[in-house]
Amino acid sequence: MASQETVEHKYVYDFAEGNKDLKDLLGGKGANLAEMTNLGLPVPPGFTITTEACQAYLTTGHEPDGLAGQIEAHLEALEREMGRRLGDPDDPLLVSVRSGAKFSMPGMMETVLNVGLNDRSVIGLSKQAGQNDRFAWDSYRRLIQMFGKTVCEVPGEEFEHALDEAKRAKGTHNDLDLDADDLRGLVDRYKKIFAKHTGREFPQEPREQLDLAIRAVFDSWNAERAILYRRQERIPADLGTAVNVVSMVFGNLGPDSGTGVAFTRDPGSGAQGIYGDYLANAQGEDVVAGIRNTVPLQELEQLDKTSYDELLGIMARLEEHYKDLCDIEFTIERGKLWMLQTRVGKRTAAAAFVIAGQLVDEGLIDLDEALHRVNGAQLAQLMFPRFQLDHDFEPVATGIGASPGAASGRVVFTSARAVELAAEGESVILVRRETNPDDLTGMIAAKGILTSRGGKTSHAAVVARGMGKTCVSGADALEVNVPAKKFTVGGHTVGEGDVVSIDGTTGKVYLGEVPVTPSEVVQYFEGELDPETTDDPLVRAVHRVMTHADSARRLRVRTNADTGADAARARRFGAEGIGLCRTEHMFLGDRRELVERLILAGGGREREDALAALLPLQRDDFVEIFREMDGLPVTVRLIDPPLHEFLPPLEQLAVNVAVAQERGEDVAKEEALLSAVRRMHEENPMLGLRGVRLGLVIPGLFAMQVRAIAEAAVAVTRDGGSARPEIMVPLVGAVQELETVRAEAERIIAEVVGDSGVEVLIGTMIEVPRAALTAGQIAEAAEFFSFGTNDLTQMGWGFSRDDVEGAFFWRYLELGIFGISPFESIDADGVGRLVRIAAEEGRAARPGLKLGVCGEHGGDPDSVHFFHSVGLDYVSCSPFRVPVARLEAGRAAVSTTGSDSR
Repeated sequence: MASQETVEHKYVYDFAEGNKDLKDLLGGKGANLAEMTNLGLPVPPGFTITTEACQAYLTTGHEPDGLAGQIEAHLEALEREMGRRLGDPDDPLLVSVRSGAKFSMPGMMETVLNVGLNDRSVIGLSKQAGQNDRFAWDSYRRLIQMFGKTVCEVPGEEFEHALDEAKRAKGTHNDLDLDADDLRGLVDRYKKIFAKHTGREFPQEPREQLDLAIRAVFDSWNAERAILYRRQERIPADLGTAVNVVSMVFGNLGPDSGTGVAFTRDPGSGAQGIYGDYLANAQGEDVVAGIRNTVPLQELEQLDKTSYDELLGIMARLEEHYKDLCDIEFTIERGKLWMLQTRVGKRTAAAAFVIAGQLVDEGLIDLDEALHRVNGAQLAQLMFPRFQLDHDFEPVATGIGASPGAASGRVVFTSARAVELAAEGESVILVRRETNPDDLTGMIAAKGILTSRGGKTSHAAVVARGMGKTCVSGADALEVNVPAKKFTVGGHTVGEGDVVSIDGTTGKVYLGEVPVTPSEVVQYFEGELDPETTDDPLVRAVHRVMTHADSARRLRVRTNADTGADAARARRFGAEGIGLCRTEHMFLGDRRELVERLILAGGGREREDALAALLPLQRDDFVEIFREMDGLPVTVRLIDPPLHEFLPPLEQLAVNVAVAQERGEDVAKEEALLSAVRRMHEENPMLGLRGVRLGLVIPGLFAMQVRAIAEAAVAVTRDGGSARPEIMVPLVGAVQELETVRAEAERIIAEVVGDSGVEVLIGTMIEVPRAALTAGQIAEAAEFFSFGTNDLTQMGWGFSRDDVEGAFFWRYLELGIFGISPFESIDADGVGRLVRIAAEEGRAARPGLKLGVCGEHGGDPDSVHFFHSVGLDYVSCSPFRVPVARLEAGRAAVSTTGSDSR
């Protein structure tokens, strides 16, 4: 039997062995160092330890077998190439140890410079630098400081205090004024600090320094700041980081040396030009730390024209090679330029759109790739107004940025007051502990909503995002006293009528009015800015990308709208119909009394009278909406929530009745209401008498709504318009429920429509897991499905959306059980599988079945891509999210090519 030689897994790669396409294995930094090496650019020699080694280390707690030997072999090769040995006392090789994950995480993980210095090699480094003692001891103190803080968790401020004391003793604020003797003394001080906190002397063995630094970089993948950053940027937690070991080049050798960062275009605006900073006689961390003021990159031309010209040439070459904005780090060592890093640079949302358009014009990318270079989250940022914080505005509280934007206004504590002041032309901020459906009118009237409780999926947050309203939720520093019409925070008392400003992006709350800049992108979508004539490069870029997205996408985009005004705005924003019109919102405000009449009706004539009073009001609402959506489909959901939601809360009503009885007042009506509320009370109303169950239990309720829809469609059609109503039955779990409602609806529609030519589709909302699993049966009675992913998520996970976020979602996110809340982005593996099953089985039973989604996920970028992959016909979202969904639907359509826009 032939012997089989075990092939050792490869964990270490020289720079010359990699390329930019190996980011998964070599991390972004390692892959790009390899790419620059292969392009022949001046990159210091080195090697990369792979992300696989990090993953193995983090999983087992120790380095994988074979790693130590591979590091040794590559270190020996590096020493041969450089003609020096790591930490050699006479002619030392020094290296940097740098992190580098697949996705850029700037500043989140660790770096250690000057590894290999010790009490003996510092003398050799001085000789190597031409008896430059100051440089050598400065490099040594940097190693002890970075190694102590990064590898051994020595408090960084102790090193900083020691440095400050050394400068004070010298009578200077500039560390460059410290001479060799000062720095030698500082090294001694640093070593004592190190020993005090670690219980050991600073390690003098160069290879021990290297091994400990590598492990520290591995460990930094799970540092708190790295975890938080990954969560924010939706970077998977299991990727791990690579480690790059790079031979040191020194920017702190004197005035002919230095370090800097450069961008091939302005990352703030996208404008073309030379952007960056340079710092003479410094190492890289000095630029990041801001310990000395940098100079604009252009000034390097006067300091070192040869290096400047070479750098510009390399920048142009890299941008053409990567076909994108490049972020570059470099060092000049005694007039010799070295490239330490390049990556596709992070940019603002505005710059992303502008640069994408520029690169198309330059022929570097096509329009499909331009779509990949931007995303819906960036577009959403551009649509919200922004504060101009160019004055001294200090926040008094910080909550959760639940719905982006900037809003200032007078504080109000009730919806009625919000409506009243808004009608007088005042801008108002509705402040509540938490909002509920009764606050809807006030939320509509307000410029912004501020709550002391709740999170990103609270009622306030969800509704505000849907309306495009600025919202800060969960600002728990606020003590909100609604009866007293005031809140207190940090020693300040803010009463009704006082002005506050809230930032829905940062979650910050300010006293007084902060100036606001309107969004030019919204002006474009509203038709107020012509992209053909404006000189605004951002508007032109957005128009160009959106035009291509619309031409590329297969998914149609509808809107969730309950009023004519919402429908009109959504249509301006590009909506192709209404995917969800919630009829229960039409029962609020002044109509609540009619709903109370319906609920209190004993049956028979009383109920018929109550329904008859509601019918014309509903019909007028539908007429307004059908006119605004002339020629486009409008999906109307029959009433869904439990009827008790239209009555006062049980506790509040009981107290009111008791107080009124004590005063001897006539409380017959209130007692009847209290009796009805008690009779209708449910322990879990979301799983009780609601949706289709209401239509089956309360005679005439659904019939009234169907008649109102059909009569409105006929009225609009006879006036010369085109109404395309689709009636959606909510909460169906069995086909028999839908068949019963459909039979009654078809009878009414036939009676009302006659020969008008109006066609009415009847379908259902798939929001109960059983409906998804029996979709083949339900499709026999449904002409369309619309997935209600909010309830499908709630029932699929067994979560009460109103309760769980504040209770434990934070812990689930912290533990990595969630990468993001399943109410924000579709749970593709679980809830998404229910959607996929229902789509496939529904279409198998009825090939022409129309499929859409109208839950909160319809405007979420990641979810839109999932719905595209499942084969849905459309997504529906709030008016403000329509452009985002259009863009992401286009990106999904061309997703087989292009780069990751992260």
